[in-house]
Amino acid sequence: MPFWKEKSLEDMTREEWESLCDGCGKCCLHKLEDEDTGEIHFTEVACRFLDPDTTKCGKYLVRQRYVGNCVVMSPDLLQTLPWMPSTCAYRLLYEGKDLFDWHPLVSGDPESVHKAEQSVKGRTVDEREAGDYEDHLVDWPA
Repeated sequence: MPFWKEKSLEDMTREEWESLCDGCGKCCLHKLEDEDTGEIHFTEVACRFLDPDTTKCGKYLVRQRYVGNCVVMSPDLLQTLPWMPSTCAYRLLYEGKDLFDWHPLVSGDPESVHKAEQSVKGRTVDEREAGDYEDHLVDWPA
């Protein structure tokens, strides 16, 4: 049985925890919150450190040094992050759901998230070039 079905999020090793990330890059997109409703809106604007072709962070290990509000995911944070995409493995497991077939841990293929068009690969605008984020609202990272 796969570790994510046997262990709680809190009981996973660091390596297991990190492997839950499917590499979609959706969490690296800027989001806007409607002040009146609290609704979260995704944009196609990506953090300047996200490689748009690989969807990997160029500063992953030291990202908070450069981006102060970048989240270092942990089990206790999951309940406070309503903007996490519905496809996120951390969110799915926290909600008692299983991983999608295209998740690299299930498929065995690190490219399956891209092949299933579940990543931001090739669909982002660098934050340094975006201008007004409201001009870049999208509905695809739900």
